[in-house]
Amino acid sequence: MPIRPSPVPLSLVVNQDHRAASDGDLARGLMAGDTRALAEAWRRYAPMVLLLAKRTLGSQSDAEDIAQEVFYRLYRKAKRIEDPHSLRSFVYAITVHALKSELYRKKLRAWLLFEQPHTLSGLGWKTVDMESRDLVRRFHVLLERLPTRERLVFMLRRTESMTVQETAASMEISESTVKRSMTRASNRLSRWIEADPGLASMFDAERWRR
Repeated sequence: MPIRPSPVPLSLVVNQDHRAASDGDLARGLMAGDTRALAEAWRRYAPMVLLLAKRTLGSQSDAEDIAQEVFYRLYRKAKRIEDPHSLRSFVYAITVHALKSELYRKKLRAWLLFEQPHTLSGLGWKTVDMESRDLVRRFHVLLERLPTRERLVFMLRRTESMTVQETAASMEISESTVKRSMTRASNRLSRWIEADPGLASMFDAERWRR
């Protein structure tokens, strides 16, 4: 699927009035086709979209392409927002859809990029140093073995710290499906990690089962 150019420039300056707008007001502006509201939506949510996309795709340039696609879709689909106060969830849902399409299209070999130690802490790493890079690559290989839905559920729950309800809303699946997908992903990763002494020494794999 080709990436469309974003209607919002990357270097964006918006006025203070729009910066002070609530999410509900911002959503209503988007629904009315106000491009200033779209500009403020970029300022407010682009960092979130870029981080999620970079963690998922492992590439800054790919993340920027996804961000442009997300805000293009937001501009096109704004009138479908049912609850103006849930704008953040609406942006998350669009982002997840775009990432799903990209994962299916590319069948990425590197799904999740870890660059900062604090990012790894949420997954149970005990230490991060230069000698850990090979283990990180081995962990990526395990992630690639997960189905796309399970990868995204695992990532939203563990790296984005989303609740079951938020994950279900973002992926437009039921809460029970989120729970089943998370359980399968966690159990599979735990078994695979436990079979690798190097990874087992760095991960608290049992923590994922809880």
